[in-house]
Amino acid sequence: MALKVLRALDAAKIQYYHFQAIIIAGIGLFTDAYDLFCIPPIMKLLGRVYYEGSPGHDKYQIPRVVLATMLGTALLGTVIGQLVFGRLGDRMGRRHVYGISLMLMVFSSIGCGFSFCRTRTCVLVSLGIFRFFLGLGIGGDYPLSATIMSEFANKKTRGAFVAALFSMQGLGILASSIVTMVLSKIFEAAASKNLSEEHTPEDADIVWRLILVLGAVPAGLTYYWRMMMPETARYTALVENNVPQATKDMEKVLDVSISRIAEDDLLYLQRNPSPYSLLSKQFFRRHGVDLFACATTWLLLDIAFYSSSLFQSQIYKTYLNLEKTNVYNEAFKVAFFQAMVALIAAIPGYWFTVYFIDRVGRRKIQMMGFLFMGLVYFALGIPYGYWGNHENKGFLVLYGLTFFFANFGPNTTTFIVPAELFPARFRSTCHGFSGAMGKVGAFFGTLGFLWATNNSDRYNLPGTREMRIALISLGGICLLGMAVTYLFTRETNGRSLEENEDEYTEQCLLRCDMDTDSHPNTSVPREVIAP
Repeated sequence: MALKVLRALDAAKIQYYHFQAIIIAGIGLFTDAYDLFCIPPIMKLLGRVYYEGSPGHDKYQIPRVVLATMLGTALLGTVIGQLVFGRLGDRMGRRHVYGISLMLMVFSSIGCGFSFCRTRTCVLVSLGIFRFFLGLGIGGDYPLSATIMSEFANKKTRGAFVAALFSMQGLGILASSIVTMVLSKIFEAAASKNLSEEHTPEDADIVWRLILVLGAVPAGLTYYWRMMMPETARYTALVENNVPQATKDMEKVLDVSISRIAEDDLLYLQRNPSPYSLLSKQFFRRHGVDLFACATTWLLLDIAFYSSSLFQSQIYKTYLNLEKTNVYNEAFKVAFFQAMVALIAAIPGYWFTVYFIDRVGRRKIQMMGFLFMGLVYFALGIPYGYWGNHENKGFLVLYGLTFFFANFGPNTTTFIVPAELFPARFRSTCHGFSGAMGKVGAFFGTLGFLWATNNSDRYNLPGTREMRIALISLGGICLLGMAVTYLFTRETNGRSLEENEDEYTEQCLLRCDMDTDSHPNTSVPREVIAP
């Protein structure tokens, strides 16, 4: 028998608090996307400021090892943050560690902007250190935001709410591009009299710092409201075994009378239906396949997704004509291209998922997204010799489709499904582990991209053979993701979290045991009840 407060959550109508939770919880994902997509124009600015004296075609070009280090430190921090904060979310409560991850993002974003001193080595080292701590905060926000939103939502529209939360990434991409474009134009206008293609003004060193610092503003503004959020009813009731408190908390946010959700049988609330621990044999027997499916599909997705993001740097060289322009116009062009990709491909993909996910289901959308991503990568990779030698709009259309089908597909569903499949006491941990495996995939994608672009020509464009191999490999990875989804991923659509976590039967057995205590003539084997 499910608790009344949980039944009320599952059946609750859409209310103002649901939308408030999307905004408050989504700011971490907004900051994640802002940080990821502000880096390409920032790398252009850093190249102009600190690599102006490099010889020949290396002028203004940041070495690949430096780029890999900048990306790798943030990814390492994200992996650790997802594992650590995911576990703390199950041990200490979602709300208690939620504010810590947010403040890590705020102070680390500010630290990135105020990277110490003005020498190249010092700036890059301090920027890498602060990006590591920024990754810690972002990594912690992933499992906590997904878990909180899934535990507050009703079962009918839970997928749409968590997808809407995740769509805050699209706004983060757009915001980073707009901030970069506005600052670039402001500083370009201020320096117009002394601006040239060959000389980088000192003020350019301020622009990239401002871009990073401004990313901390939305996160800082929502700290108060995060701290005012109550603990989720599912954590309070099922993990802390404090159903009366869960009932009081939900009365405030659900606008429902406490008499409708208060429990009649307090003895039922005091029993512990948790007979196995994390990483035990029974845990893997019950949830091992689900954990494998979530972690593997997220890993495969991020190999492709991060590779696509990094591939933008090659598009800039081919299509944006950045060679003969000043530093501010270069940053503006890169940010403008990213804004167009976000508006035309990425953001529509998020909202297609919001609309269809509770109608079609997570599993079908994930398979469809992987399939079409794979087909697009094959269409990019097999004739890459043609694409590489022609400025063809068809190539840009296909490239944009990789983002559309990632977001209307596995990029969104791999975030949602781990927050629905596992028991409340393991939910944040398992989501964090799945996300950490995704960031491991992102690291592999980064290495693959660096390999593909290692043998570049005198214009720093990658070789046709390497890029063809890389793009076709990404297509194969996407088809593998579709196969893993088909074979191992369970559908969670339209079911309560308690049904999905496969412990609903256990709670029923517990209730039967209490009924047996009241009616001695009925017998239930006590071995099935938690001690």
